[in-house]
Amino acid sequence: MTRWPEQVLSVRGLMSRPHVLVDGAGAVIVDTGLPVDEARIRRTLAAAGRGPRDVRAILLTHGHLDHAGSAAALRAWTGAPVYAHPLDALHLAAAFPYHGLTRVCAAAEAAGRFVFGYTPPPIDVPIADGDELPFWGGLRVVHLPGHTVGHCGFYSARHEVLFSGDLWVRFLLRTQVSPRIFTDEPRDVWPSLQKVRALGPRWIIPGHYDQADGVRLRQRFEELCAEIDRRKGGAVV
Repeated sequence: MTRWPEQVLSVRGLMSRPHVLVDGAGAVIVDTGLPVDEARIRRTLAAAGRGPRDVRAILLTHGHLDHAGSAAALRAWTGAPVYAHPLDALHLAAAFPYHGLTRVCAAAEAAGRFVFGYTPPPIDVPIADGDELPFWGGLRVVHLPGHTVGHCGFYSARHEVLFSGDLWVRFLLRTQVSPRIFTDEPRDVWPSLQKVRALGPRWIIPGHYDQADGVRLRQRFEELCAEIDRRKGGAVV
């Protein structure tokens, strides 16, 4: 088996990979992509036989535009609450105080908001590390700061799956942690990677990848951690 559970529906967004989780109780959206990805998520729900009133929650791993861009529109369409860590509220509000190299990220975000259009979503339900959310058989919030200060993953013990957002990515044919220009706190990335290794989920699904091959992605995660381990000191470059 190379794929993760069939209840995980991957949406090929313009830049990132939102996911729709389905079960007998309805559906949950994990990240929402750019504003233009709303239609793709709607089509994925429809193909799974789900409509807007079946969506129970919209979960955001973090507040960058390519992960939260259509959250406000999907919230309006479904009536579902938005769950996110309060430390990412400024990202969602397009008011985060970028500094140093991360000003590159600020410029990219501003350009994206202008080109695609962006409505900031509210955080209806603030989340914190260890919270147990009553969706998809139970989802535990795992705070994984680094990429953003409020960056979180969502872990299903029942399905042995962790949605790890942008803690690490498979992007442009490379397995990597987020470059410094897109990372709020680089020193926090390695401890967050170690936290995931200690958790030991069978499947680790990032927010950017090429093929939905669960086994290969898991291997790439371990290879990335081993490579960083060899550098010693835990500094992520």
